[in-house]
Formats: sequence, C-alpha cells, structure tokens
Amino acid sequence: MLKFCSLYSGSTGNSLLVQSDCTKILVDAGESAKKIENALSSIAVDIASLDGILVTHEHTDHVKSLGTISRKYNIPVFANRETWDAMPKQKDKIEEKNQKNFQVTEKFTIGDLEILPFSIPHDAANPCGFNIWNNSTKLSIATDLGHMTKDILTKLENSSFLLLESNYDPEILKLCSYPYVLKERISGPNGHLSNITAGKTISYLLQTGLKNVMLGHLSKENNFPELAYQTVAQELMSNHYDENTFSLSVASRFCPSKVIDVTN
Repeated sequence: MLKFCSLYSGSTGNSLLVQSDCTKILVDAGESAKKIENALSSIAVDIASLDGILVTHEHTDHVKSLGTISRKYNIPVFANRETWDAMPKQKDKIEEKNQKNFQVTEKFTIGDLEILPFSIPHDAANPCGFNIWNNSTKLSIATDLGHMTKDILTKLENSSFLLLESNYDPEILKLCSYPYVLKERISGPNGHLSNITAGKTISYLLQTGLKNVMLGHLSKENNFPELAYQTVAQELMSNHYDENTFSLSVASRFCPSKVIDVTN
C-alpha cells in the first residue's frame, strides 16, 4: 500500500503526507503545527505516529512549523546539509538526534519507504524533489521548479502518481500588481513552474506510465484552481490523451485532499 494526501499546498503553505502499511512521513511543514495536526486528524492520522519529515527547501512556506512539530512529537527531520544551514531558527528547535542528513541523488530509507531526492532549480540553498517507492510503486513530488530539465523528467518517469507544481498563469502574472523584479523572479529559471509547462510535462510523463496527477503549489495571486486544471487538461487533450485513462486533480491551499491510494 502507498497512499498520498496533500494537507495544504500553495504559495502560502505546503505540507504533504505519504504513508504505507508501516510508515508515515510528511513532506514539508509549511503551515502552523495546529493546522497540520488538525488536517492529519481529519484523515485519521495521529501526528505523533509520524516516522519522519522530509524537507524540500528552507523557505517559510515549507518549514514554518518544522521545529515545533519535531520537538513536540520527537519526530526525525531529514534535510540536506545546505538546507540545514539555511534554516538555523528551525534547526535550533530540533534535537540533535532528530537532525538527519541526506545527500541529494543518494537513496535512503524511512521504514518501508525508499526515498531518492533529486535537485530542482529554485532560489534556495539546495532544493530538491523526491521519488518515493514502496515495493515497486513509485510516487513523485516536484514543486518550486523554475524550469523543467531533462534530468528532472528522467527522475519523474515511471511514476504512478505525481504532485507537480502548476504555480502561475503567464498572462495573469504579467498584469498583476507585483513589482517587475518579483515577476521576473517567479517566471525566471529559478522561480516557479507555469500551468503551460506543467501540462507539457504531464503530457510527456503519461507516456511512461503516469496514471494520477495532482497539481500543487498554486499562486494565490497569479492563478486559480479552475484555470490550472483547464490549461493542463487542454494540453493533454491536444496530445490526444483520453481523460478516462488518467486522473487529474488540484490540491487545495485550505484543506486536505482526498487520500489517494497510489497502488490502485
């Protein structure tokens, strides 16, 4: 069994749950500890039963309550060394025994989950996405991507499930009230992934066995769920994909998604 639930996903906060028969982990803790605890409780998961927290990168919308949750519930936190160094306030809250290091591109295990971090282009110390396996079933998580690369596409191939960033619509971004520098940062090579690029990425990955996709990390100001879904769906239909052969959904910034059984 391999299951996934997006607790919260968006530019304001991110936290994801991955669980197998024996292991439960969070990917990021970018909302308050109380909100994450309540979200887990709503899907019948006790926060104290978590076996670890993976960290993609040090930005606040991914680590807001990391130290608090780890300290309160004695939960190990897994991050690469550069990310640890870039979040001293969170690190200081976490007991040394619970500060776990991983090397990007080297596999490690938590319980019966096998995890492979991979590098992503974003303006952080050493940001990464994750491939996670239970037996032969693979799910992947890739957000905060300034652009898509051949290496990342290769890492995402043969995934049964993918949470992929679909952060902004280029036309809305052009017209929004953000200062020019911020617009350039978002659309730049180390910023975020547009709806259009998300659609093209998914279109390719469906050829490698992808069956279930959730769009995530939507911008609050430069996107909305219906537009992200429509843009990606249109891209897939233009490439003659039958919508009955895969599942497409959008993660909410406000509440947990349905729990998805990736093995089905």
